[in-house]
Amino acid sequence: MTARNRSVRSGYDPRVGPLLALGRPPETEIGPGERLAMNGMGSFDWDLDQGVLELDEAALRVFDLRPGEFDGRPESLVLRVPPEEGARVDYALRRTLQAGRRTYGSYFQVTRRDGAKQWSHTQGTILRDKRGNAYRIVGIVRDATDELTHTPDVRVSRPAGERQSLAPIVRLTAEALSRAVTVEEVTAVLTGAGGLERFGADGLALGLVEGGNLRIAGVSGEPVAGMSGLSPRRLDGALPLGEAVMTQRPRFVSSFAELGERFPAALPYVAAMDELNAAAFLPLVAQARSIGGLALFYRSGDVFTHTHRELCAALAAIVAQSLQRAMLFDREREFATGLQAAMLPRDVPRFDGADIAVRYHTASSGREVGGDWYDVVALPQNRVGLVVGDVQGHDTHAAAVMGQLRIALRAYAAEGHPPSTVLARASRFLAELDTERFATCAYAELDLTGGSVRAARAGHLGPLVRHTDGRTGWPHVRGGLPLGLATALDLHEFPETRLDLVPGETLVFCTDGLVEERDLDITIGMEALAAAVRDGPDEAEELADHLADNLWERWGSQDDVALLILRRDPDPGTSRAPRMHSYVHQADPEGLADARLALRQALEAWQLAELADDLEVAAGELLVNVLLHTEGGAVMTLEVLPEPVRRVRLTVQDRSSVWPRRRSPGEAATSGRGLLMIEALAIHWGVEPRGDGKAVWCEFGPESQRSLLG
Repeated sequence: MTARNRSVRSGYDPRVGPLLALGRPPETEIGPGERLAMNGMGSFDWDLDQGVLELDEAALRVFDLRPGEFDGRPESLVLRVPPEEGARVDYALRRTLQAGRRTYGSYFQVTRRDGAKQWSHTQGTILRDKRGNAYRIVGIVRDATDELTHTPDVRVSRPAGERQSLAPIVRLTAEALSRAVTVEEVTAVLTGAGGLERFGADGLALGLVEGGNLRIAGVSGEPVAGMSGLSPRRLDGALPLGEAVMTQRPRFVSSFAELGERFPAALPYVAAMDELNAAAFLPLVAQARSIGGLALFYRSGDVFTHTHRELCAALAAIVAQSLQRAMLFDREREFATGLQAAMLPRDVPRFDGADIAVRYHTASSGREVGGDWYDVVALPQNRVGLVVGDVQGHDTHAAAVMGQLRIALRAYAAEGHPPSTVLARASRFLAELDTERFATCAYAELDLTGGSVRAARAGHLGPLVRHTDGRTGWPHVRGGLPLGLATALDLHEFPETRLDLVPGETLVFCTDGLVEERDLDITIGMEALAAAVRDGPDEAEELADHLADNLWERWGSQDDVALLILRRDPDPGTSRAPRMHSYVHQADPEGLADARLALRQALEAWQLAELADDLEVAAGELLVNVLLHTEGGAVMTLEVLPEPVRRVRLTVQDRSSVWPRRRSPGEAATSGRGLLMIEALAIHWGVEPRGDGKAVWCEFGPESQRSLLG
């Protein structure tokens, strides 16, 4: 893909202006027959991978282009679309791509070949592949001149002498504000791309009342850009906007000269706006209380007809209602996020032998509060409990339930119960609360000394493991029903899965907000997370930042995300006695080949490559025995023993209590020769108990060492 096409995928290409798409499901293919059926509309089909844009005849007429004048390159539309118009429409496209939405639309101006300005409109959808990458845009484009300029008696002047109707502007502004939830989003609608066009103004300033002061929250338009740096000013009648807010009466000014005489304090601002001649100062009143003011500025002084003033008042009322709703929402969100922050652990304990990092990310929509949580519990005998969970819902009640459940689960874990019992008791606790919510949860107990892991799930994702060689995998961790629901159905089975985490390996726990996106299979997100972990740095804190930078925006925008990462400290041994570890999971057959490759690479690095063949045979026999004859995985350790003579010890540990025994297979037997081969190749070998299982070890060295150590 070219650099230009990659920028389009990310939502930004300054040379591509009014290219928008038709609102259809992403799997829909738009054919020529459908394009011809679009009465009065031109259509386009833009292949982002190839950089080819197809316009039908009707679309070419909208851009006032003849077939021979368009070569299929998007940047060629610059001939008809001014750069500022293209940048504004591209902003809408970029926001749509970043937000993950399908459809968007915008108005823009086309400069026809005779120099006339023509208002046009596009609307459409973005087609994405399974990974969510945009690969195609299909849609419509039409002449919107009649809609925006030919409504009788309701006009405002434009910079080039044009007239634009305010009636559709009010409607479009109301629609845009209906989607704005926070004060920041309302401000973005008013002052962002396309805001001036919706208002039919040449400059705009929004002021908010805060503690007896009037603060300029946002401005739009080059002539009033200097107002953006103004400090909050005490609310009084010295300035026209402040007077409008205090009196709750609008003021329309058709002469800036008269404005300076009436408001001497405004003279410095008036002098800086030499391009402007008229202004409307509108109070924003909600429930009889002034919450702010809106100032609209115009180059022409003949805009304020009676109908225009009434529409400005209606527009101010719509803005005031949106702001009041947004302020209430922001206050509720502040309370909810404060409650949620109080429910999450203040500090994460630190442990010798492990590096732990946690992150919490709130959704970009809604109240930005939910029931996701993480926890790290210090346990006796150098063990640590790792918890991630998600209470159903996205409101303050979910956060409150989460806090109670987190504390209860922590208490059950601290009592020393195994993961299966911890989840069963937590389920009963949740069921006894005065709530109908359920929760998903994953809990793992890690022995930091030996690396053994006991994990259980309650309707939640299991952990992702990154091995020392960089491979990643989702081990099969058995699970039960979500907490609360398991109790309601009297199904309290939460089977445990035994894993091993060798030094240098990493466990990654997360809630589903990090891997789940609406309308996409969760496996897509799981693959994206695995790839990001595989390509990320080793240290837990750095890896957490890496995942946040790469996945927050794409996967975590619509839901809360809790992330917990634990990495066991590497165990390289010493320069004289180096050591390496590798874990082979029973459900990961590729791990056997990777472990043998890691063994050979380590021996070459230690300048013991002459032993690689014998050790690789022995490792293969021992690992295969574990995978075939036990119910778990195997931990392989390779280390150099410098005393009394330098040699290499291979150890394969498993969780089976059954010790291997040497057999004497017949000539036709297909198995039973593994220990005989090891006895023939190794200097020494043996078996020893190790935790709740055993370890088979064997030592190798040059042939000359056999007489010394045999």
